[in-house]
Amino acid sequence: MIDTSILFEPLAIGNITMKNRLAMAPMTRQRSYLDGTPTDLNVEHYRQRASAGLIITEGIAPSEMGTGYLFSPGLYTDSHQEGWRKISEAVHAEGGHLFGQIMHVGRLSDELLLNGKQPIAPSAVQPDPIARHYTVSCPRPKRSYLPPRALTHQEVLGVIDDFRDCAVRAQRAGLDGVEIHSASGYLPMQFLSTNTNLRTDEWGGSVEKRANFLLACVDAMTAATSPGFVAVKFSPGWQFHNVFDDDPIATYSHATRELSKRNLAYLQLGNYGMDWDVYGTLRPLFDGPVGYVAGFTRSTGAKAIAEDGADFICYGQNYISNPDLAERYEQGLGLNHIEQDSYYTQGAKGYTDYPIHADADPCSLIDVDSPPTPMPHID
Repeated sequence: MIDTSILFEPLAIGNITMKNRLAMAPMTRQRSYLDGTPTDLNVEHYRQRASAGLIITEGIAPSEMGTGYLFSPGLYTDSHQEGWRKISEAVHAEGGHLFGQIMHVGRLSDELLLNGKQPIAPSAVQPDPIARHYTVSCPRPKRSYLPPRALTHQEVLGVIDDFRDCAVRAQRAGLDGVEIHSASGYLPMQFLSTNTNLRTDEWGGSVEKRANFLLACVDAMTAATSPGFVAVKFSPGWQFHNVFDDDPIATYSHATRELSKRNLAYLQLGNYGMDWDVYGTLRPLFDGPVGYVAGFTRSTGAKAIAEDGADFICYGQNYISNPDLAERYEQGLGLNHIEQDSYYTQGAKGYTDYPIHADADPCSLIDVDSPPTPMPHID
């Protein structure tokens, strides 16, 4: 039997102390206003889950050009900032902490979302139009990806400024930190990956140069906020959204070593079915807290902390369907079933209407250590 009490020990990350080792993983949920301003539903959703040691928000666009989906939030206007201030105040009032995940989609956007502008990318490499997998359900133009436009050197610097300015707004809105989404095929991962970054300037070519964009974002964001305010998420080697790397171990080993020098709040690592040991390879290279994500249960999460180098565990599906997941895990209580059809819809259903354990039908609950439901794969 695994001793799961380790999940309920405190942990210092960045400028806060997590009250337990459970983090709510960042998950696209599509409940903001069309202009990217958070709604009252967003406030309630995050407030309900404040017993997590850390909430990592859904992906937040740092600029108009970073937007990839309808009803997703931004953080580049005063209205956005005020919306996130309401969320941070609600979470803090319940004793919780939250980091905002900064997500620039790069080449995965569409001119219909960008007021007629062409999507931007490290290089002009068009995504495979059928490579969307389960995100086909996310609200966006239902058509093939467009060819992106390669950023100039000066434009790369401008995007770094967008990340910096977004971090400043997050701090002003009262968030406890930000996480750069350098995973899932989005812009920082497009710079890291060999099939999407064909540049030969200081932003591409070698492993070191392909990592420069991410490292420059980290440096600019930290300098403009404070040490320990910035974190990073990796999904090393994952080919989601049609990104490929000739040598992901070399790429992410270098990037992890460089991040280890930069006083990050934490590094989030996801092993999404790789045939190499993502955690065992990269964890020893990072001198700071590391969170593991992807498919963990209560018992496997406790084991990862006790034996495999994790400091905390990020839970996705179970935080969608169980706002009181921390209490259920601590007391060994059954879990609510997940409703996958409402992942990317709008409104309260499947978002703020999941009951806490005391209000749930006992006959509807599943075992506390049930594995996550496989995501639907749509070609």
